[in-house]
Amino acid sequence: MRLARLTAFGLVAGAGLWIASGHFLPHQDGGNAAVTRVAHSEPKLFRVAVERASLIPHRRSLAISGRTEADKHVAITARGSGVLTDLRVKRGTVVKEGDIVAILSDEAREAQVMQAQAVVTQKRTELEAKRQLIQYGTLPRLQLVDLEAQLKSAEAALASAEAERDRGIIRAPWSGVIQDIAVEVGQAAFSFAGRELAVLLALDPMLAVAEVAERKLAGIKVGEPAEVRLVTGESATGRIRFVAKMASQTTRTYRVEVEVPNPDGRIPDGITAEVIVPQSPVMATRLPRSALTFSSNGALGVRTVSGDGTVDFVPITIVEDEQAMMWVAGIADGSRVIVQGQDFVREGQSVEAVGAHELTADAK
Repeated sequence: MRLARLTAFGLVAGAGLWIASGHFLPHQDGGNAAVTRVAHSEPKLFRVAVERASLIPHRRSLAISGRTEADKHVAITARGSGVLTDLRVKRGTVVKEGDIVAILSDEAREAQVMQAQAVVTQKRTELEAKRQLIQYGTLPRLQLVDLEAQLKSAEAALASAEAERDRGIIRAPWSGVIQDIAVEVGQAAFSFAGRELAVLLALDPMLAVAEVAERKLAGIKVGEPAEVRLVTGESATGRIRFVAKMASQTTRTYRVEVEVPNPDGRIPDGITAEVIVPQSPVMATRLPRSALTFSSNGALGVRTVSGDGTVDFVPITIVEDEQAMMWVAGIADGSRVIVQGQDFVREGQSVEAVGAHELTADAK
């Protein structure tokens, strides 16, 4: 037992001396120095990819949903009575101004014209025959005035008879295409007086009609160019010819008409269309859509890197939204905008800014 106690005491004493030797005896401090150097070295900065913002004048475009509409749309009606004897058009017929659309039965119209012409000839002959006698004083001068009045009355009656005859011939008031026919040959015109015989559309020019909200009306001006994109995939260029000055009572929108040339009639009436109206240019920069982010308080903007390497947040306004890129305003020209890594840093943090190609190469 005494030997075991002496052994344990010796072990305790030896351990105490070994621990004390670290404080009192000289020794090499290489390991601790390395740890100290690591502890005092600067931490590695987070790397972000940046692009220089370049402000350029950008002409925005306002897209408005609308439809095509024929420039003119009229129902051709019969002005006189009679039976429809000739119908010279059908659906889809292209007519020129003045072309005959339909003819009504004569109903003695031509006879009335011939009778009126005979009376005019009679009165003119009487006037010429008696004019010389009146000039020589054989007949009273007052009779000349009476003969001239009779001639003018006969000429008026002839004009009325010719107008009545012309009412039996229905002509196209302007060039267009026949959209619909509402009568058949043999029908009596007096049975539907005032009702339509046919519907005529003028397809050249064609109108693209859109309704614009009051907040977007300021940038639309008469005479400005506009692009019309049809739902069929076709597109055409025209000019704004009308901007309403009074809003619709139901939708509070304003009617805008764009006149588009349509000489071959390829653009039909009533098709869905999108009207693209260029707006006044504004100073903006083009950035990837992914560069946009939100601040801690919910504001939309981008994060930039200042000259001293710290992160700042810049609120922006969207000028135009493209498929992969965004035109935005509110960024100073030459700013370094973070396009990769902006969601992993915060305002005031120091970062290492590199080009997007450098960050991509390091990732590979």
